[in-house]
Amino acid sequence: MAFWDKLRGELIDIIEYTDDSGDTIVHRFERYGNEIKTGAKLTVREGQAAVFVSEGRIADVFEPGMYTLSTSNMPILSTLLGWAHGFESPFKAEVYFVATRRFTDMKWGTKNPIMLRDPEFGPVRLRAFGSYTIRVNKPGTFIKEVVGTESEFTTDEITDQLRNLVVARFSDLLGESKIPVLDLAANYDELGDFSTQRLGTAFGDYGLEVLQLTVENISLPPAVEEALDKRSSMGIIGNMQQYMQYQAAEAIEDAANNEGGGSGLAAGGLGAGLGIAFGQQMANSMGPAQPGASPTGSPPPIPGAAAPAFFVAVNGQQTGPFDMTTLKTQVQAGRVTRETLVWKAGMAQWTAAGSVAELAPLFESVPPPLPPQP
Repeated sequence: MAFWDKLRGELIDIIEYTDDSGDTIVHRFERYGNEIKTGAKLTVREGQAAVFVSEGRIADVFEPGMYTLSTSNMPILSTLLGWAHGFESPFKAEVYFVATRRFTDMKWGTKNPIMLRDPEFGPVRLRAFGSYTIRVNKPGTFIKEVVGTESEFTTDEITDQLRNLVVARFSDLLGESKIPVLDLAANYDELGDFSTQRLGTAFGDYGLEVLQLTVENISLPPAVEEALDKRSSMGIIGNMQQYMQYQAAEAIEDAANNEGGGSGLAAGGLGAGLGIAFGQQMANSMGPAQPGASPTGSPPPIPGAAAPAFFVAVNGQQTGPFDMTTLKTQVQAGRVTRETLVWKAGMAQWTAAGSVAELAPLFESVPPPLPPQP
């Protein structure tokens, strides 16, 4: 068999390469002694280019197609080897198959934050990442500048260098653009297009072409993002005064609803009324004070005549203190009765509201409880 294989190799010479790896950019066609016979068949498929190297110098480059190697279709190699009148004997040359298809989803990203000055937030640090697509548009230049004498060259061997180029150009472009941080997301496409243009010359020196660069995300440090989220939350809340009133009313109503039975129902009504009063007090305390006027808009109380404040026992829990106006409202609603225990500063102990002289006028228009039926 070895004899027939040798004989077939002398009669037929086919040069071709197919790649199943998906990441091989350059493959050197191995041939014993690098000898190629006259009339050899060269097949270059779509997405490939075949580069002939003779005596360390790049000679002919073949585009996709099928060729019968001869003096006529290898003019540079013929000149280098001095084949002025044609040749018939085998010749030596290295053949490199270069993938000229697109290599997609090449990742890039900033290792360290980009320091920028934002018109709204001041100095900020940004991180960015995305992907880009390349292809070899000058096979001879790529072999001379990048591959050298390697027999196999993959994308992994050049990704670090290309990523550094991308990050450097993108950082410079981002700083020059002066786009506010909050407007960056609306300019991802434009930043990608400008970066693609900026990278043209740098990648061209390697025999490469950048077809598209995509900006997938530009982000702030986590601590800054958290502060920004809080600021956004404040904007969604809107009127803080109204929000505080609502929160206070909700809290008191929930506390009242947690109690059961009939007394709980009374407590719930009392809680709702107190919640409104508490919300008004909060609003008055947070609102701007006008010179010469009380927070409620009514005349200020006469000095030394402040209304007494009473604490009220509801379901065994102390609530208050409440002024006379609030207590009058609750008495009229039946939520505070003569038997409800109250206390204020100066009293020795909790006492039924009906027995407190100051509160007695509140019950004058309220009928007493009905006597038990026989």
